[in-house]
Parts: sequence; structure tokens; C-alpha cells
Amino acid sequence: MTIKPVIEKINQKIIMLNNAQKINALKEIVQNRAGARLLVFTKTKHGAEKVVKSLSKDGFQVASIHGNKSQNQRQKSLMNFKTGSCPLLVATDIAARGIDVPGVEAVINYDLPEAPESYVHRIGRTARAGMIGDAISFCSESEIKKLQAIERLIKAKIKTILIAERTALNFLNHASGI
Repeated sequence: MTIKPVIEKINQKIIMLNNAQKINALKEIVQNRAGARLLVFTKTKHGAEKVVKSLSKDGFQVASIHGNKSQNQRQKSLMNFKTGSCPLLVATDIAARGIDVPGVEAVINYDLPEAPESYVHRIGRTARAGMIGDAISFCSESEIKKLQAIERLIKAKIKTILIAERTALNFLNHASGI
């Protein structure tokens, strides 16, 4: 796997927070990037639907793609994401294989993947066709070993911010590239 060229085009950040803070941090990122094409990865199908339900309740245009969706539902969600009519797509790793959508501004890892190679596949969905993209990953205390495995694989430390040090909004206003 060639990792270096992919990683160099992607502005990577880790946000350290607890699981209860993840949904509000995600909402603030989505709100700050209103209209941008964002791809959010969750660990499970149930988790994806929980995120979609919470974001929808707050008025965000969001769809999901995972193994419990029919082929027609997955195709419709993907088409709406590609056209920009639904700029926010929540996906699981298995359903997202092969997603090649130009103009994905950021990949948000709501949950870190079990396999570090999946991290590289996920973040590779941004920074396509010579563009630059962002990879924003949430990491709770229980996911630190996954983060360490990712950093070993990519042979780099990822810039980490502790969300407890400031609110998510202050973090977003403070950190360039997010």
C-alpha cells in the first residue's frame, strides 16, 4: 500500500474527546462547513443511523450508506451526495468501499476504524484529483490503541487537540484547516 502520497495531500487532525461529546462536535463541524461535501465514518450500521437521526433532527441534509440499506437506497444516497443535494453522507467502512466522489472537502472519522488500513482508505476519499482535503478524527480514551496503530502504519504523529481544553466551537475557530 502506498501511503505517503495520499497522506501528504490531507490535513489530518485528531480531536480527543469522550463519546458523549462526539455528536455535538460533529454538529459544530458540519455547521461551520455548511454546504460542504462531508463524508462521516462510523463503526457500525446502528451508529450510522443514530448519527443521521441526530443530525436530521437538527435540520441537516444527511443520508447514510451501509449494509442494511437496499442497493437502490445506497445508490440514491450516493447520487444525492455526488450531486450535492445531500452534502453530508454517513457511512460504514464496508458500504463505503469504492466511493469515488470528487469534491469531498473532509472525511470525519466519528469512530476510529478497527483496522488501521481502513483509516487510510477512509481519508483517501478526500484530496482527490490533486486537491487538498481534511481528515478530522474523533478519538475517545477507549480508542487510543487504534490511534497508535494508525500512526505506526502511516509513520507519522497526527496533530492532536484535547476538546476538554476548549469548547468545540472555540476549537474550530482556533484551529486552521478544520
